[in-house]
Amino acid sequence: MHRIGIDIGGTKIAGAVVDADGRILEKLRIETPIDVRELANAVVNMTTHLSAAHEVDAVGVAAAGFVDKAGTTIIHAPNIAWRNEPLRAILEERIPLPVTIDNDANAAGWAEFRFGAGRDVSDMVMLTMGTGVGGAVVLDGRLYRGGHGIAAELGHVRFIRDGLLCGCGQSGCLEMYASGRALQRQAEEIADGGGIGAGLAALRAQTGQISGPAISRLVLAGDPGATEALRRVATALGEACGGFTATLDPELYVIGGGVAELGEDLLGPVRLAYETSLPGYGDREVARFAIARLGNDAGVIGAADLAGASTPAEAR
Repeated sequence: MHRIGIDIGGTKIAGAVVDADGRILEKLRIETPIDVRELANAVVNMTTHLSAAHEVDAVGVAAAGFVDKAGTTIIHAPNIAWRNEPLRAILEERIPLPVTIDNDANAAGWAEFRFGAGRDVSDMVMLTMGTGVGGAVVLDGRLYRGGHGIAAELGHVRFIRDGLLCGCGQSGCLEMYASGRALQRQAEEIADGGGIGAGLAALRAQTGQISGPAISRLVLAGDPGATEALRRVATALGEACGGFTATLDPELYVIGGGVAELGEDLLGPVRLAYETSLPGYGDREVARFAIARLGNDAGVIGAADLAGASTPAEAR
């Protein structure tokens, strides 16, 4: 028996039929409807299509936002107009299968723990460096959700007091300093300063912008300005991980998202900043760092694997 995983993003919805070993048997991707009333229709239609040729027994849905502990309601979503949306009940009215709702970063982190970079550990933290910074925490083999179901929002830990305003409404959040968006901002600042920013400035003059993929290409080519921008962002992430270790003490940090495609160019300065920020460094075990292995498929794989439990706490 297989399960369907659906990952709802601000611009696209991905869906897949996934087997018990985390292998994708069929996959679909569509644009996210602008009208939230049409979004449920899109999820239902995708589920109908995917289940037509496969025997499935549950559906897992992952979305960016705060999901309650019972896995029934999206309390708040930053990119979709959901506020206390009873999404599970809405979908189960039209889908003749059990439906599980989860946070997208939790789903991706669970997939990496079960089938990817974290499959050999019992305590793991995943951080995704995309537009923002997503987080997932696995402790003693279980996804940690906290008292209200919305734990592990690590990108919204305050990193700089009175710092940059974040989309969550607070200021100084980690994701303002350690995300893909932060990398672009650092690149812009370096381009404005001349000197090592000459390559970035030339790119901006040629294309009108400094995009994330373009920064990555310059890093791989050894451009000093792009490398410095990456170092600043990686340092922020590593310093934050030193603080997370003081509380969570994971065996492994898994780094995902678009910036993670830079591999060791990212992890090198992350490790250095982590070690210099770690309480008791030199007298204690340190966490390992690894790049996520499942890429953009992690959300659907994790959502499918978490599907079928009547509450998220039952999932394992």
